Amino acid sequence: MACTVCGNDEFRDSKVLWPRLIAEWNLSSAEVAYIDRQQGTQCTHCGSNLRGIALANAIREAVSTPNTLVEFVNTSEARRLRILDINGSSLSETLSVLPLYIRADYPSVDMQSMPYEDDQFDLVVHSDTLEHVPFPIEALRECGRVLSDDGCLCYTVPTIVGRLTRDREGLPPSYHGDSNQGGYDFMVHTEFGADAWTFPIRAGFASVNINTVSYPDATAITARKKLFTA
Repeated sequence: MACTVCGNDEFRDSKVLWPRLIAEWNLSSAEVAYIDRQQGTQCTHCGSNLRGIALANAIREAVSTPNTLVEFVNTSEARRLRILDINGSSLSETLSVLPLYIRADYPSVDMQSMPYEDDQFDLVVHSDTLEHVPFPIEALRECGRVLSDDGCLCYTVPTIVGRLTRDREGLPPSYHGDSNQGGYDFMVHTEFGADAWTFPIRAGFASVNINTVSYPDATAITARKKLFTA
């Protein structure tokens, strides 16, 4: 396996889940293992984990490049891209060198009502953010609104592939981040499952592709606002 962010082929592993979160999500030992790989297997050069590499693959598909992300940002095509990066990820440092890049952090910028004009961006990117938004379909609709007609949304969400998505309303509060972390921006509203791909379709996107590094360890979604026409 090679890192499609920087091209390095060496990785290190660490465990990221903690007992309370494992219990709250009712995770099996197999699910714990692949989520630990998704979040904890990291490129030794750029620090991207498998989740970030899957997101890089989604972006590479969206812009139709065989290059690594680091190579791509040095092209004239990349410099013309209007990019909205919501909440940041391991890819943000790489993308932020581009002149039309904008960073917007949730919840300071509300994904459900963003302060941007219609059709303002060519690419919207977010990573493991949608589960923290109270109404994820509304957030995805907003992503579609600010995209140009030929624009793409590329994102990741933590996904338990052996079950369907569930809303955590009425359940005890659950948080991602540091095991002692609380706060609105870390609270999980939605636990995504095998039907996670349907959310952008329900939000009005025309097509969805799933990109993976190592199934089910790390997947990312590319959603296109409009279908290509001849």
